[in-house]
Parts: sequence; structure tokens; C-alpha cells
Amino acid sequence: MATLTTPRNGKAVKGKSKTLAPSIDLTAMVDLAFLLITFFMLTTSLSKMNAMEIAKPVESKEPIDLAESRTMTILLGKHNQVVYYMGEARKATMYQTDLSSIQKQIAQSKRMVAQKHRNDASKFMIVIIKPTSGSNYKNFVDVMDEMNIGAVKSYFIDDKNISEQEKMFMTQRGI
Repeated sequence: MATLTTPRNGKAVKGKSKTLAPSIDLTAMVDLAFLLITFFMLTTSLSKMNAMEIAKPVESKEPIDLAESRTMTILLGKHNQVVYYMGEARKATMYQTDLSSIQKQIAQSKRMVAQKHRNDASKFMIVIIKPTSGSNYKNFVDVMDEMNIGAVKSYFIDDKNISEQEKMFMTQRGI
């Protein structure tokens, strides 16, 4: 690999020989290092980005009828606060929680829907996510991640249709 070369030109000068320091030729080592670096760069697969597909429906004049018994609505508010309820806003009891515990609420609601419909696979839970003007983008991404983690089959994003009951509840709580 490396060779050690020592100069052999020592002439006697007043009884002492002048010896130079030995030098090492590292050309072969450098070549090997670059070959290894090139090999590992070319054979390593780079990680691919994982993107979540979000399809926001085209606006329509006709309302979408969703079953109240299996619909959960999540409202994103200020200061990492979340309001959630099951069913229709005017009939439901709204609950306030922080964003860190919403995964537990989603799982609990999903189990409740499955029990209510006797584990019928066609009667899965539907989640409506409503970001408000006080919420931030990070909270929205976190809730979308919770949909993926909780394996929620169907969810909607509705940032325009916030009902009066929802607005009133959120303003009362300062969200």
C-alpha cells in the first residue's frame, strides 16, 4: 500500500553523514480511499420522501350527507387547542383538549363507532378536520399525521363551513 522511501545520498561532511527524514508515498492509499468512497456513493440508495396525499374536493352547491353516528369533527384552534365532537354540531357535546391527546380521542371514537355498528367494515369512522384562522400549519400537519397513525379511512378538510355553534363554543373558551 504505502511505501517508505529513504534517501541514499548521504555524503560525509566533516565526519558526520547528513541523513534526511524518510518520506511516505501515500498515492496508493488515496486512490483506494477515493475508490471506496465512489463505490459506497454509487451503491447506496437514497431515502425517498414519503408524502401524504391530500385530496380536497371541488366545491359543490349540494351538501354531503354524512352519518351522524360515525362522524367525528375536529376543530383546530389557537395555542395548540383542539375541539372535537361526534355527530352534528347543534346536537353534540363539544370537548376541548390539547393537540397532544387528540390521538387518544380519535382511537376512542373509532372503537365507539366500531362497537355501535357491530364491527361492520363498511361502517367506518369519518373525520372532518376544520382548521380555523387561529390555528397554525404545524397543528394541521400533526392532525393529518394522527389520521395516518390511527388508520382513519375517510377524512375531510373543511376550512370554510364552520357553524355558529362551533364558533360560539370556541370564542367562549378563547380558542
